Amino acid sequence: MSLWTPGGEHPVDREGPAVPGPLGEDLTPEQEAEARQIAAEMQQVREQLSQVPAAVVIANHAMGCYELAAIHLSSEPPNLPEAHVAIDAFGALLETLKGRLGPDETTLQDALAQIRLAFVQVKASQDAGAEEPATDAD
Repeated sequence: MSLWTPGGEHPVDREGPAVPGPLGEDLTPEQEAEARQIAAEMQQVREQLSQVPAAVVIANHAMGCYELAAIHLSSEPPNLPEAHVAIDAFGALLETLKGRLGPDETTLQDALAQIRLAFVQVKASQDAGAEEPATDAD
């Protein structure tokens, strides 16, 4: 068994010396036990995730792009360039995987249409506000 750290992969000898820490120091027995527990939990999560269809996980990530775009559109002032990136990423996922996202695909297409419409409306509102002439109070 091994333990991955940002400093590289380290073999874990359950009966041997402490696992070296990321800065080269040895871990205390408590830290080593915690590292083993975290590694075991990560392995459980990986195993659970491997049982979920990839289309479901990707649909979840695509909706994350939707939510990110909505956050940028609802900011004061709206951050249109960042919203545009999130919307384009959402659209790229759907376009690239068209026909392979299962029963959630229609919902995702509807969500993409809605967030694109929201973008156009926010941009039009922002453009209209920028075009209003300043009134003189002479």
